[in-house]
Amino acid sequence: MTPQTGISFDAIIFDCDGVLVDSEVLSIKGERTALEAFGIFYSPEDYVRKFVGLHDRAFFDALRDDYRKAHDRNAPEGFEEQILEGRRRERHLLTAVAGADVALKKARLYARAIGVASSSRAHFLTSKLERTGLYDLAHPHVYSADLVAHGKPAPDIFLYAAERLDVDPARCLVLEDSENGVKAGVAAGMTVWGFLGGGHIFDGHGERLLNVGAAQLAKNFADFTDQLDALYQNTEHSAL
Repeated sequence: MTPQTGISFDAIIFDCDGVLVDSEVLSIKGERTALEAFGIFYSPEDYVRKFVGLHDRAFFDALRDDYRKAHDRNAPEGFEEQILEGRRRERHLLTAVAGADVALKKARLYARAIGVASSSRAHFLTSKLERTGLYDLAHPHVYSADLVAHGKPAPDIFLYAAERLDVDPARCLVLEDSENGVKAGVAAGMTVWGFLGGGHIFDGHGERLLNVGAAQLAKNFADFTDQLDALYQNTEHSAL
């Protein structure tokens, strides 16, 4: 895909799960295994499309609704905790997405500000970035959807991040891996690039991100930084 040219951005905002850290593939495995014990089954592709990018509030509301549809009764006591335990069983395998550190450094060189805007709960968000050595590269603008009323696909967390970064939303570039995240960035009035470098990406995912408003795609962080170089080359906003 031909990258955008002739424009640049004052802020670059990264999603975390599936973009900076390769957590989605782990969460999906652990959560689906736990859900199967409750008699709820999803293909990996359907699971990614439906749930990736959601804050846990919306995630568990949707799961409880699916449980009622499957069993014609409410989910049992301990349902949420067992799903979380399934997620936690895989967390020791967490790694940064290859090239995430280089991408954060490059973004900070080019843009006036960078940030992270994530659907993760605040304590999980901080822990994941710290365990993968990325927190100091993203600090201090690391924001969880715990801080806003509505998680993705609502625009709240991206608008909150733009306000804290003191940047007009229209001057923000967002890097997102999920349909819910792309929808949120677009609703915030930001330019969104779809990211395909996480371990949970399946065939056709890029087209789905484009269909919900991604301006272009980055297949991995090497591709992303190449596109940043092309975008900022010879622009007055370059800090190089």
